[in-house]
Amino acid sequence: MILDEQGLFSDNQAIKASQASQNILDLGLREVSFGTPVYLFIQVSEDFDNLTSLSIKVQTSKDEAFSSPVDLIEQTVLLKDLKKGNVSSIKFLPKGNLGYVRLYYTVDGTAPTKGKIIAGISDGLQESFHNV
Repeated sequence: MILDEQGLFSDNQAIKASQASQNILDLGLREVSFGTPVYLFIQVSEDFDNLTSLSIKVQTSKDEAFSSPVDLIEQTVLLKDLKKGNVSSIKFLPKGNLGYVRLYYTVDGTAPTKGKIIAGISDGLQESFHNV
């Protein structure tokens, strides 16, 4: 799998409270979900502690300030699964792009003191027969 710095939402971003991804991607006003899928890679890069679960949303907006964000898809991951190497089940950017896209992380329970995420657009899915 190949990740590009300009396609990253989160570069080992520490998640200590509910927050948006470090980066927002400007995808323009075209629907990116048609044709070849746009692969999305979201992986825990440091074990989390304390929280009950972490919700990960893919959001889009017409403006970079995300004054009216629209949720495209959401996944909730329990603490027991927030271990280094765990990959999100969200594999593609979904339909509904309004121009700008980001991830939004919502912490449920006690704020974590550790836990990091790397996420971005990738050139493909990193899976093997072990994952199938």
